[in-house]
Order: sequence, then structure tokens, then C-alpha cells
Amino acid sequence: MDTENTEEMKEKGKNHAALTVLPDEKDLRLDRWIKRHFPGVTHGQLQKWLRTGQIRVDGKRVDSSHRLDDGNRVRLPPNLLEDPAFAQKTVPGKGRPIRNPEKLKSFILFEDEDVVALNKPAGLAVQGGTGLKENLDDSLMALSLDGVTRPKLVHRLDRDTSGVLLIARNDFAAAKLTAAFRARTTQKVYWAITKGAPLRDEGMIEEPLIKSGQIMRIAEDGDDETLVKSATTLYQVVERAHRKAAFIALWPLTGRTHQLRVHLASIGAPIWGDPLYGPEIDEEDCDFPIAELGRGLHLHARRLIIPHPRRGMIDVTAPLGPVMRKTWRWFNFDEKADVSFDDPFRKRGRR
Repeated sequence: MDTENTEEMKEKGKNHAALTVLPDEKDLRLDRWIKRHFPGVTHGQLQKWLRTGQIRVDGKRVDSSHRLDDGNRVRLPPNLLEDPAFAQKTVPGKGRPIRNPEKLKSFILFEDEDVVALNKPAGLAVQGGTGLKENLDDSLMALSLDGVTRPKLVHRLDRDTSGVLLIARNDFAAAKLTAAFRARTTQKVYWAITKGAPLRDEGMIEEPLIKSGQIMRIAEDGDDETLVKSATTLYQVVERAHRKAAFIALWPLTGRTHQLRVHLASIGAPIWGDPLYGPEIDEEDCDFPIAELGRGLHLHARRLIIPHPRRGMIDVTAPLGPVMRKTWRWFNFDEKADVSFDDPFRKRGRR
């Protein structure tokens, strides 16, 4: 869920901290949000804090089932962030830091005192979860400038998606970047190779999404409207391999979970190697020599343009990794293609 992390602020005269709910955390129950950020907090402890008003949302008392909205500020008990029993992100069986945190530095595309942009490889989880051997979030101290201030995620990429991932090095930068993502003053360009190709060379896909079990799908009449999320994606076909495959650039104007994957599948062009939304590929019946192509999901966060927290703009481009480059070269697609979207394009026809 392309995701942003938390803004951390101290309330004057108190040791309470306030965290800002990010766009991809919208509609999470409060108890699940707390568990995501503080795995060590027990149900009983949470209920006590809610009962005594030590946890509040936008200054108001709520219960554990309260649904959060992006931009909400969740007040937390004194010193919660600093207490290792609660604030640690990793619990047994839920994922570990990268085995060699120094490896993170080899992913750096851009850095200054406020921001680090990484080229995240496919297969690396951004945050911990059941069954994950390692994750990026628990290794972010390797990017700290002073060894004390913990860098923060300000958005997310799916585990199997590669490309530009932005990290804030301080609270000020986290707040500014989070606000930029929430206000959509950013442009995120993704590259994909699809099995099949759209009929049109460019278009806009406006299909609302809803969660169905562990996956997302296009919403239908009769679905619970409170669970349906609007979703809009711009796309351009950069190059075609006849009608059998295509190199496509995408700009998600919204940031829903698996949005690009579901939207492309909905127009008959699922992303190559997508185990959830693409068809199974039989090597014997396939039109391409699968052994000569890269494995895995062919979705790459190619470019991110976003206001810098203090000055100007950040404009970062991530080169393709070796696995995806293998497929690009087999199709003879241009791995350095210059693709851009502009505002007038938003108003053109649909798919």
C-alpha cells in the first residue's frame, strides 16, 4: 500500500507523544493500528490507557474499535515511544532487521540531512510480518546521522515491488513529507511489463477497489459502500511486443493496496509474474522462453517527484534491478526511456 509512516511530536509540558495516521493506514481500527506500531502492547494495557484517557484521537476519547482517518493525531501515554518493551517493531516470528544493515547504504540513490531515497530491491519487506526473515524498517538506524535519531518510513512499497522508497531522517522531514503525500503534491511513476497489452496507448483507469479476503478486487454493485475505495491510475504504453506483452508506465493518482496490479488486470494486461492477479504461465504454451526472462513481479517504482521538506523538489529515478533488466533486454525495451505525465493528460479519455 505505496505508504507513509508517522510524524512524532511532543506535546508541550508533557511526555505524551502524538503520531500522525498516514494515508495507507486510513480505516484501520485503533487497536490494530496500535498493534502495528507497538507489538509489545497487550490488550489489557491498551484498554487501561483508553479508559484513563491516555490514548486519544484528535484530543477525543475513543474505544479500541474506532476507525482512524489519515491525518488523525493519536496521543500516546508518556514515554511509550522510548519504552523498548512497547516501542520495538520486531517480535519473535514477525521478522528481523536486515542481516547486514550496512547493505542499506548500497541502495542509496539520494541523501541529505533530511531525506534518504533508496532503490529497494524486490523481495525485501519494508516492514515485519509473519513468516518474513528480514525487513527494512528494523534496520533504519543504519541510516541515522547521529546514531540517536531513528529515521522513519514515510510511505511503503509492496515486498515484491522494487524501486524508489523515501526515508525521513528526522521528525521535521517526516511531517513535511507525510503532508506532501497526503496532499498528493507528488508524482510517482511506476514501470511494468504486462502479459498482453491495453487496447489504447494511454488512458485513465477509474475503478473503485474493495478488499476480498487477502486480495483486492474491483468493487461491484451491492458491495458495502463503506469499504469501497476510489482508485485512479494513469497509464502510457511505452513499447509493445505485438499484442503479447507491453512496457507500461503508470502514475497512481490514489494509493490503494495493489491498485496498479488490479487495475492493469482489469483491462486485460496483468503484470508479468504477478502471482495474485495474473494468470498462471505454462512454459510449454507460453509465447516467450520463460527461462530467459526475469522471475517475479515486474513492477518497479521508477521515479518519485516530491517537495523537499526545506527547499525545492526531490526528483529521484531508480534504475532497474538485474532481474527486471533481464526481461527488459530480452524484449529489447528501452530501460532508460524518458516517460513523463502532465496535468492535461488527466483530463483525457478513459481506457
